Amino acid sequence: GHFTWHSHKECDEIFIVHKGKMGIDFRDGFVELNESEMYVVPKGKEHKPFAENVCEVILLEREDVINTGEVQNEFTKEEEEWI
Repeated sequence: GHFTWHSHKECDEIFIVHKGKMGIDFRDGFVELNESEMYVVPKGKEHKPFAENVCEVILLEREDVINTGEVQNEFTKEEEEWI
């Protein structure tokens, strides 16, 4: 499904698609990612990740980053799964 519009003012966010495919909407366009592809969303860039079907994504961001940026809603995670 669709995530929420958000941005991270202080750091980049890295998406790596492990299985399936996903997209990332931006206010001025979008990017589509297939298996084994990676994309870096620059800090401050508003974006909305989405997937039409289930996919596996590795997401890299700093430990102190809130997953929805400054937006607080049903997608906001209090505790992330850290590896």
